[in-house]
Amino acid sequence: MNKTPGVILIVLGLFGLAWGGFTYTTREKVVDIGPIHATREKTHNVPLSPILGAVALIGGIVLLVAGRKE
Repeated sequence: MNKTPGVILIVLGLFGLAWGGFTYTTREKVVDIGPIHATREKTHNVPLSPILGAVALIGGIVLLVAGRKE
């Protein structure tokens, strides 16, 4: 039962340690006057702390080891 959350935590921990975060882009409507439309793309950065990645990795390993003992 603890195998799936353990694997998910390990994958998320490795992702956090390897990439350190991710970015995504949103579009905002700046001007909308009759037939004139203007939009702006804005890039957002979401940093992931290496400490959180390490904690997730260790937590996933602990869940996998605890699942084997049962």
